[in-house]
Amino acid sequence: MQMKRIDRIQYVDVEFPGSTCSVQGFTTRHEGVSRPPYNSLNLGMNTQDQQATVEGNRSLLARAFGINQEALVTPRQVHGSDILVINELNEDYSHFLSVEGDAVITNQPNVMIGVCVADCVPVLLCDIEKGVIAVVHAGWKGTAAGLIAKTVAGMKSEFGCNPGNIQAAIGPCIQKCCYEVDEPVRKAFQQSDIDWDSCAESKSPGKWHLDLSAANRELLLFAGLSNASIQVSDQCVCCHSEQFFSYRRDKDESGRQMGFIMLKAVCG
Repeated sequence: MQMKRIDRIQYVDVEFPGSTCSVQGFTTRHEGVSRPPYNSLNLGMNTQDQQATVEGNRSLLARAFGINQEALVTPRQVHGSDILVINELNEDYSHFLSVEGDAVITNQPNVMIGVCVADCVPVLLCDIEKGVIAVVHAGWKGTAAGLIAKTVAGMKSEFGCNPGNIQAAIGPCIQKCCYEVDEPVRKAFQQSDIDWDSCAESKSPGKWHLDLSAANRELLLFAGLSNASIQVSDQCVCCHSEQFFSYRRDKDESGRQMGFIMLKAVCG
């Protein structure tokens, strides 16, 4: 992963080896039109920023990659485990903005799918052979619920993807150094398939520092992806206020960055 600029958008670019038919990455907080404290590329509709300003930012992102804003699809995220599947051509995809879900899967070209995050983990998935992409919003609830593994299973059941052919990128998020959690989080993880001790470190009685990136990487391996096919960012959004938004750091004055992916053409 490396920083890249296209038009006015500065983002963390992801390259999936062997793929020339998709574009994907993770936006930063730069080059938008939002005023402080949401400056400047706030892409989250569920913030206290002006909606017209956020729409302007989303339009900048869409135009940078040659699509209309109506083809930028982000579901209404609720920290759940529902998955939106887009498997047919639509003239206008904007109605999906009101659909609750924390992951999106599609095989449609020229549709940019994304999730908005301020600390949570954005995950991008791509099966080059089948021409199928997905994006996942994984906070601690979604991670404990195994949403990323469910998304891989959805790619398999809906489109015939082989998990061994899927490539993944885990983007910038809050890292273990800044993410302190308590007993309810530990209990939720202990009811999952994740090895708590491998991704959490005890800091004080009833408090742990949790590595969400490591937990989601573990789930991807369980789901059948190979170790070599998983890229992981080590950037902490909470540490780098100059580059990223963080809700834990800035509370209600935080904007949202986006993990996004789009098929430019039919793969396979």
